[in-house]
Order: sequence, then structure tokens, then C-alpha cells
Amino acid sequence: MDNAIRAFMTFLELERHASHETVRNYGSDLRQFQAFMSAERPGESALDPATVKAESIRAYLHWLDRKREKSTSMARKLASLRSFYRYLQREGMVGLNPAETIRTPKQPKHLPRVLTKDDAAALMEFPAGQTGSSLRDCALLETLYSTGARVSELVGINLEDLRASQGLVHLRGKGRKERIVPIGDVALQAIQAYLDQRPLMGSRGLTTKRAPSPVFRNSREGRLTTRSVARIVACYSNRLAGGSVSPHTLRHSFATHLLDEGADLRSIQEMLGHASLSTTQKYTHLATDQLLAVYDKTHPRAGRSTGVRVVKDGKP
Repeated sequence: MDNAIRAFMTFLELERHASHETVRNYGSDLRQFQAFMSAERPGESALDPATVKAESIRAYLHWLDRKREKSTSMARKLASLRSFYRYLQREGMVGLNPAETIRTPKQPKHLPRVLTKDDAAALMEFPAGQTGSSLRDCALLETLYSTGARVSELVGINLEDLRASQGLVHLRGKGRKERIVPIGDVALQAIQAYLDQRPLMGSRGLTTKRAPSPVFRNSREGRLTTRSVARIVACYSNRLAGGSVSPHTLRHSFATHLLDEGADLRSIQEMLGHASLSTTQKYTHLATDQLLAVYDKTHPRAGRSTGVRVVKDGKP
């Protein structure tokens, strides 16, 4: 099992061009399953992937459920096993995929949180002052909201990816797919203010031709990590009335606010880097449901916000 997992992770990285974070998540999921199977079979010195049956994977999912694992996490771990065994099948290491016939745990249907335009504007103003960290955090928040970038794409931005004169930025997305998206003047100005105070960086500005250099850096001048960005966003957004949000909330807000202002779905799809338009279409439902939620909450005769049901002819 150890050798098979290592080979699969090498395949993901070198042939599938998966991101470092994706490879790490697959490895974590598979190692957890390996540990579960080792505990279930204490007498075996090494686990052979070919001996794993569907019943073992069902037992694993049941164990995760008893641990109160979220259904989304369980679905991801099952997907990791499916992909792993598909790879082993192609390599001739196993005959059957034991995860293929197992039903994915039912996912809760809930709408992602979207900031109101007022809350988004307030969030951008929270990093105050002219210190290096405040200027960086301001630039970071502005860039997330201005581009709709995933957090992994944000931390991957280098100086040469910024095309200030054209109002564009080059992003590297999932599976090393690349796209160029618009970035607003406010975000560019915030980035420039941050770069101007950074040691040895101010003179290079946004049009550098030198070797790749990360835009967003930590206190040790290394590239900022996705976890650090999540902590920064949570810290500032915690001041909002609705509580802290994740960086992905800014991506949802970016798309929903564009749709509210009349942008077409195809353009939003391209800016978000979605492979399918159906993925982007969720924002039409999100915008509608947000509108209904506001109506239910604010209209004095909406009725639905208080749990009142309309009854006609004795039937609800």
C-alpha cells in the first residue's frame, strides 16, 4: 500500500499536474484509510491494495460517520479512493475498483454565504494603517474580491503576472490551468502601495521582468500560504455582523455581485475558471434565493420570515 500511494501521488504531480495542495489532500485521505485498514487487520505486516473489498470501504465510511465526520469530507475521501483505484487498475495492479459501486454520502444542500455589497466594502476598509502587514492585508482582500481568485491562485501570483497597464492578472488554477482575468484599479493601487514599502521591491513595481517573485509574502519574505490567507480573512471578517468568513466567500461574493449588476454567466464562468457553465449557474439560484431572503426578512407582509404558512381552503 505504501508503494502504491507514493506512485499515485507521483502520477498526480507529474502527469496530472495537480497542485501541491491537491496532492497533499489525496495523500492524507489515503493514509487515513491505510491506518484504518491496518487497525482492522492487526496481524498483517503490510496491506495489499488488491485485497481491499467494498465491504472494507463501507466499514471505513461507517467509522468516519461514527466520528461525526462531515458528509462533504466523507464524499471527498471516497472520491480519493475511487481515483486511487482507477489508477491502480490502469497500471494493472488491481483487477477491480472496490470503491466504484459505493454510493456517495448524501450531501446537504445549502447556499454558500455571500457578503452584501456593504459588508464587502466594509471588509476592504478594516486593514488600517501604513504598516507592512496592514498594506499587505488590504491588497490581499482587494485582490480576492476584485478577481474572484481561489486562495491557491492568490498565493501563486508573482510580480510578473500583474499587467497593471492593461488591468489584468495571470492566474494559475486547478490542474495547472491558467487564465487571465481583470483586476480593478483599487486592487492594483493597494498592491502598489504594499510593494512600495516592501524592502527592495518598491523600485521593481508591477512591470518587473526579473525572476518570479511572489506578490504576497509572510514576515520571513517567503510566499504566503493558503492557511495564512484563511487566517487573515477570518481575522478581519470576524468584525462583520455575520461573523468570520473564508476566502472562498469573497469568490462567491465576486460572482454574485457581478451577476446582480448584469454580467452574463459566460463571462463569469471564464473569470472564475469553471470548466462547465452548469457550475457557474448556481449563482443564478444564489442571487434569487438571496433576493427572497431579503424580501422575507424586510417586507412587513411577507409572512414567511416568522414561520407563518399561507392557508387556502383549509389546506396549507
